[in-house]
Amino acid sequence: MRFQASFSNSSLFILRHGYLVDFLFVYVDDIVLTGNNPQFLHSLIAQLSVVLELKDLGPLNYFLGLQITKTEKGLLVTQTKYAQDLLLRVNMHTSKPARTPCAPNTRLFPTDGASLSNPYEFRSLVGSLHYLTFTRPNINFAVQQVFQFMSNPTDLHLIVAKRILRHVHGTLHHGVFLQPGPLSLSAFFDSDWAGDPYDRHSITGYIVYLGYNPITWSAKKQDTISRSSTESEYRALATTATELYWLRQVLRDLGVFLPVPPKLWCDNVLALAIASNLVFHARTKHIEVDYHFVKEKVLRKDLQVKYTTTSDQLADVFTKSLPTSRFAFLHSKIMVSVDPMVLRGDVKGSTETQKLKIEEEDS
Repeated sequence: MRFQASFSNSSLFILRHGYLVDFLFVYVDDIVLTGNNPQFLHSLIAQLSVVLELKDLGPLNYFLGLQITKTEKGLLVTQTKYAQDLLLRVNMHTSKPARTPCAPNTRLFPTDGASLSNPYEFRSLVGSLHYLTFTRPNINFAVQQVFQFMSNPTDLHLIVAKRILRHVHGTLHHGVFLQPGPLSLSAFFDSDWAGDPYDRHSITGYIVYLGYNPITWSAKKQDTISRSSTESEYRALATTATELYWLRQVLRDLGVFLPVPPKLWCDNVLALAIASNLVFHARTKHIEVDYHFVKEKVLRKDLQVKYTTTSDQLADVFTKSLPTSRFAFLHSKIMVSVDPMVLRGDVKGSTETQKLKIEEEDS
């Protein structure tokens, strides 16, 4: 059918023919199809139906546990139903909500608590929480912490995982809001030097914005031990730069070209200086690969590295457990609270047919 596979994403297929532009995204046996000509989309679905047994669920509103609600201002992406089903499954639908996903300044050790006789409950719960991070970046760090103990979880690790679920219970109708805006990529990144008290690996956290919209985020331990906070920060810079470079390739495949280079916002003055300084210092040669990767992108003007204050560093929420006030501030900058009536489809443009299709797929 003349679709071409994307070079940067193996699940994305693109068709360009004259003025026609169509995108087809496949995940196993679920497909999202969009384009600039509705009549052509219908004919394309008919062609696919000849060779595949298809079920057209109509306008996109439920996909792999993600609820997509169209409003006059943009798209709301939530996982309210998925979270409610998870709470019911683990019998926590009447639990007391927690204001934060983890207690401030807490770190976990493999030896904390007694080993679980049946670790399946923990592994199932943490796996489900990991899936919730697709629309809940605020729990990403907490989930990363408990995810480290999947092989030998303890009763204390289970308590910490259930606290995350209690926070989800109190924020059931929170999600990510996508709205029209400038075609620009920007990223906030941070690191917690030697943040893991067990092996002293640092933790990298970042969040990437397309215009006003958060589109990808991560909280992950670094592969190697950093000898200074500057080194851990620079490794976080290189990781975020790699993500931005990939996202730029995805956008090019989609036919979207950025008018200005992506910006990376850093709160470490020394890391910023290394990225801008053409002289390679002896004290930093053990991070030479990361240095040359970032330097090349900066020199070619593929990236801009800018300074931001620590108080304005949004990636702070991905690297450590924060006090309630700080967590609430960053939460409000990343996510939105959605009126439950909106999630039920009571917005302009929704129809009973669309809601019936959602219920049919849920069943």
